[in-house]
Amino acid sequence: MMKRSRTLTLRQSQKSRWISERRALMIGHVGAKPRRQTARGAGYLFQAHPSSCLSITEEVFLEAAEYGNIPEVRRMLEELPHLNINCVNYMGQNALQLAVASEHLEVVKLLLKRKELAKVGDALLLAISKGYIRIVEAILSHEAFADGQRLTSSPGQETRDDFFSYDEDGTRFSHDITPIILASQCHEYEIVHMLLLRGAHIERPHDYFCQCRACIEQQRLDTFCHSQSRISAYKGLASPAYLCLSSQDPVMAALELSNELAVLANTEKEFKNDYKKLSMQCKDFVVGLLDLCRNTEEVEAVLNGDTESCANPEISARPNLIRLKLAIKYEVKKFVAHPNCQQHLQSIWYENLTGLHQQTVAVKILFVLGVAVGLPVLAFIYWIAPSSKLGKLMRGPFLKFLAHAASFVIFLCLLVLNAADRFAGTSLLPNMTTHDYPSQVFRMKTTRFTWMEILIIFWVIGKIWEECKDIWSQDIQEYILEPWNLLDFSILAIFMTSFIARLMAFWHAHSAQCYIDKHPSNMTLPSEVQYFQLARIHWMPSDPQLISEGLYAIAIVLSFSRIAYILPANERFGPLQISLGRTMKDIFQFMVIFITVFVAFMVGMFDLYSYYLGAKHNVAFTTVEESFKTLFWAIFGLSEVKSVVLNINHKFTENIGYVLYGVYNIIMVIVLLNMLIAMFNSSFQEIEDDADVEWKFARAKLWFSYFEHGSTLPVPFNLVPSPKSVMSFLMGIKKFLGSSRKSKEKSSNDMDLKNLREYGGLKEDSSVPPTRHQKVMNCLIKRYIFKAQRDKDNDEVNEGELREIKQDISSLRYELLERGNHDLNTMADLVRQLGEVVQKEEQRGDVIS
Repeated sequence: MMKRSRTLTLRQSQKSRWISERRALMIGHVGAKPRRQTARGAGYLFQAHPSSCLSITEEVFLEAAEYGNIPEVRRMLEELPHLNINCVNYMGQNALQLAVASEHLEVVKLLLKRKELAKVGDALLLAISKGYIRIVEAILSHEAFADGQRLTSSPGQETRDDFFSYDEDGTRFSHDITPIILASQCHEYEIVHMLLLRGAHIERPHDYFCQCRACIEQQRLDTFCHSQSRISAYKGLASPAYLCLSSQDPVMAALELSNELAVLANTEKEFKNDYKKLSMQCKDFVVGLLDLCRNTEEVEAVLNGDTESCANPEISARPNLIRLKLAIKYEVKKFVAHPNCQQHLQSIWYENLTGLHQQTVAVKILFVLGVAVGLPVLAFIYWIAPSSKLGKLMRGPFLKFLAHAASFVIFLCLLVLNAADRFAGTSLLPNMTTHDYPSQVFRMKTTRFTWMEILIIFWVIGKIWEECKDIWSQDIQEYILEPWNLLDFSILAIFMTSFIARLMAFWHAHSAQCYIDKHPSNMTLPSEVQYFQLARIHWMPSDPQLISEGLYAIAIVLSFSRIAYILPANERFGPLQISLGRTMKDIFQFMVIFITVFVAFMVGMFDLYSYYLGAKHNVAFTTVEESFKTLFWAIFGLSEVKSVVLNINHKFTENIGYVLYGVYNIIMVIVLLNMLIAMFNSSFQEIEDDADVEWKFARAKLWFSYFEHGSTLPVPFNLVPSPKSVMSFLMGIKKFLGSSRKSKEKSSNDMDLKNLREYGGLKEDSSVPPTRHQKVMNCLIKRYIFKAQRDKDNDEVNEGELREIKQDISSLRYELLERGNHDLNTMADLVRQLGEVVQKEEQRGDVIS
């Protein structure tokens, strides 16, 4: 009887458990449990959702998906065919989104098997944002991504279907975000690689000033959204993950994109910081690639690009450094100043003179002096034998730099020696004249060019020819944007204007001399002829010789300032020259405010005292010229306070003059000049804080200007045409004439090849094996990706491990519960069978008895 009662009790408990489970699973078909509505307050934002009512079954389903209850999700999907798998919680998240957010891969796979599943796009974006690679791969295998169109379109471009969540609050992500953009912004290299293999790509935004129909329509609808979509696209394009995996030449792509973003930073002022940050991100990417180079070949691959595919046999083996040229042009200073780049540049700089930079300073000075003294001999040897050993040395960048520097120093010495006869003072006073013979015109002695001046003219002409060759060899825009080129142009223009004015004065004096020689000596000369026999004190202010002398003096000052161009070659003087250049920029910026204040007080003081000419202590402020002089020299404390005093009793006007003059001195001397000094200190401190990078960047610009082929002979030796230049000129004419006859045939062949590739499905890279440059760049890219992933793992090691352990414990918990329930069911069946057997045996015993 005890066994029978125990069996009945076990049977009743088993039956009640089964009834409760069935009731919990089927109660959703009987009625729905309304969600409790709260009052308007902190939770009011979430109570207006369309799916505000959930059944008990749906609540159990969402909870099982969120906490990774794999057996429960599987059982509900199999046993409840009418279950709404797209039901959402109070936040508008369905089971798929909850499973993705909690990183339950098996639950996600179970849900993806259902065709009616919604919000797959949001789930993919959520998995990408959290970096769940296996879940992303599982979602991408869904049938919705079979054609690949879903990967290239954003939520805002999709139709109003259930692929993305379209509730009243919008999606979790911005409507201009695509999977590839989000993966790039999150720096998920593996996910970006998976998306690129499936045909995803980032559309490059149109130009800021684009006037196409699409851009105009987007700006008309919402200007802010249009700008945000452009920034989102550029964030994806500037991502190192996208640059590494999508571009065949990531260095060139990053340099070009950094410059584009820098231009946009100055164009779209509202988002300047965002664009500057992205531009710096691209620059850091190329610096990171250069930092991973382990040998010279890899450094050359980064700096030169693919030299095998565009090799030119006519050019020597010196690398073109096209990437470095772009880095200098776009001012990627950390890239140019990187030790790997600087070491490679130094090896090119001392070409054919590898041991010179290791010598002592005394040996280097003797070498420089030897080149300067023997410059005519070296130039003659190169002129007759440019391909000799000495000619190849002359073509080296360092020796070319020494030759041009020595030529410039000689030119400055000529400018100094041209005035050597007047160092102790001139013997010809302004009121004196002199003649070689009685009938000679005095101006014939003052306007004649000396042999020293003729040498200076030859130097200037040679420099003009050199500048013309530079303009011909490079773009005119690049030439104009270089400040040193503008300085050279100014110097040469002033010198030529001075020489032309001097030549005009000589021509007029020569005409007067011819007139005197043709007429008798006792004849009365015309006034225009007598003028050229007058002493200097009687010359007109607009005399061509006076204009020539003034322009010549300005040209001398500018010529000596050209010395600053070669200062970056030295480590001590280089930062000083950079600071001087930055100071000049500050002065130009300061001049806007300075001129505004200066003109305001100049006009005001002139208008106040212009009526008192002759009634003042001095002539200050009575004319515009005097007003300018007085206020200008007042800055340096060279003007008197009596400049505002009147000789008549007009105290009100005089007091106004005192006040204005005092306010002017306060603003100029105390405020503006101190502000200018503060700007100087700020610029100098900025250069000093990063002096090594600034100096190496400036030195690289100097070195690079001598890396180009040509212009080997310095001024004025370049005026003599060498046999090599004559042959190059003739070959150029022959090549031009030959190319004009073959242009049509070449263009037709190129068009046929293009059509074959487009319509025949021929891939250009399919049959061509990768070059050595491509292999090296692939190694660098892999190295960069490994380093980025290693750094990311080190940063997220604690958080990632804890999250993974948490998910494993949760999944294990539900698996153990499922296994325990299964074991209980099995034991209950065995007990039931045992009870039946015992009951049968008892009944048989009763019958027998």
